[in-house]
Amino acid sequence: MTAKEKSLLQRTPTHVGDLRADGLRFAIVVSRFNEFITERLLVSAVDGLRRLGAAADAVEIVRVPGAFEIPAAARKAAGTGRFQAILCLGLILRGETPHFDYISREVTRGIGQSALDSGVPHAFGVLTCETLAEAVDRAGLKAGNKGFEAALAAVEMAHLFAQGLPVAPPKKKTEGRRAKGEGRGATAEERTAKPRRGWVVAGDCGEPGFSRATSDPCQPSGRPSPLAPTPRGVRGPGSRSHD
Repeated sequence: MTAKEKSLLQRTPTHVGDLRADGLRFAIVVSRFNEFITERLLVSAVDGLRRLGAAADAVEIVRVPGAFEIPAAARKAAGTGRFQAILCLGLILRGETPHFDYISREVTRGIGQSALDSGVPHAFGVLTCETLAEAVDRAGLKAGNKGFEAALAAVEMAHLFAQGLPVAPPKKKTEGRRAKGEGRGATAEERTAKPRRGWVVAGDCGEPGFSRATSDPCQPSGRPSPLAPTPRGVRGPGSRSHD
């Protein structure tokens, strides 16, 4: 990076979270399924939080049956307002059926949606592995421990959010109700719809014996309706003269 580029970045406001967990509270949602792997993730996550300054009573563990239940429990924990970050730990192994793809997709989507809806940071520590060997490597062997990495991410994001990031001002609510077919609230069909024209008996407007061919529901056209009874001595439409 050149000196000019460094100077440009230094003049730009930057928000960065620190790796300090003191004063913050965390919830760890972990699945019991594949417990021989998820327990390793859990121990490493708790160890990481404690190393970064989290108090012993500032970390709570929520156990769920499997990975599919993690998003719901995480959303519930985030909704309490007691935690500054949620750690999600689990393992999904590929089997002989498409079950792996369905569960992985829904768990990933659910955790992300929970973070967006609640505004509480969620650290993703759910392993999606092809084989058991891959899971073992990511639970403390060759590839490190994803539980510890989730703890680092949770602390940094929680500290970043605690700083109070600048947000856009809330949008003002529109006063009153917009008339149908006007403004942005109307659909494209309503904005482009044309008045319906045709012969309609106007009896509901208090004018029996007349029909309309205008857009005004109560404006008579001055023509007698073909469906209205013809008074004696008055020629109706299509009638022949007997003179």
